[in-house]
Amino acid sequence: MNTQEHSETFENNFSQTERRMQIVTLVQESGRASVPDLSARFEVSEMTIRRDLRELDREGLLKRVHGGAISGFGRSYEPALNLRAEANQAAKAAIGKRAAELIEDGDSLAFDVGSTTLEIARHLGNKQNLTIITTSLPIANQIVENYSLTSDVRLILAGGIVRSREFSMIGPFAERTLQELHVDKAFIGVAGVSLEEGLTEYNLEDATVKKSMLRSAHQVIVVADSSKLGRITFANVAGLESVDTLVTDDQAPEDLLNELKARGVQIILAH
Repeated sequence: MNTQEHSETFENNFSQTERRMQIVTLVQESGRASVPDLSARFEVSEMTIRRDLRELDREGLLKRVHGGAISGFGRSYEPALNLRAEANQAAKAAIGKRAAELIEDGDSLAFDVGSTTLEIARHLGNKQNLTIITTSLPIANQIVENYSLTSDVRLILAGGIVRSREFSMIGPFAERTLQELHVDKAFIGVAGVSLEEGLTEYNLEDATVKKSMLRSAHQVIVVADSSKLGRITFANVAGLESVDTLVTDDQAPEDLLNELKARGVQIILAH
């Protein structure tokens, strides 16, 4: 390894996973990307980008071609939860912390599955007398870790079928559980937020469960980092009229946020 590559590896190693996830997202959205463009965008050498593309091709996340890469997936392709959790992690943590500030003692809450909603559970602090229903096994585990199921929280885990790799509950049992309950606030994570299609998700069964969760809530709070804004994925969840509040990061496009405000969505930026 030459001096330049050694220095670059040292300086960028901490963000390698995030860079690769962003490359996958860029290729999915535009259909293809060139090595020079990716090199300039991420401020790393073309050799580093080629290495990224080789690894992403090996993992089946894109198709490497001469001079760059093309997408091998459509709108229904869903990156694994562990990969999504590592992408834009700082923004998701900030969003989770800011969203948790919207929770008051005594609230009944629904927590959707997702890496950003998991961050809310991690930032609950010393909130008291909560009732929490969730479709996410990782969030349920986090709540148990936070509270040890003391009198400060009542935890309800929706029944249903566990999605492999996602550790979330889907199917008619999960939907029925949510339909029979009424909560103060639902925190919803989505794959896409767009002016044209509203909230969308990768997976049809997951989207169906989210619809039930939305209908159970007095207030709907969507948590989505800026990479999700303007994106349309496979399955419709709900129109923007169903959303009370969007919590996102300060990299979100201003024109899109202004249009969302015009449609009645409260915008909260996490820094």
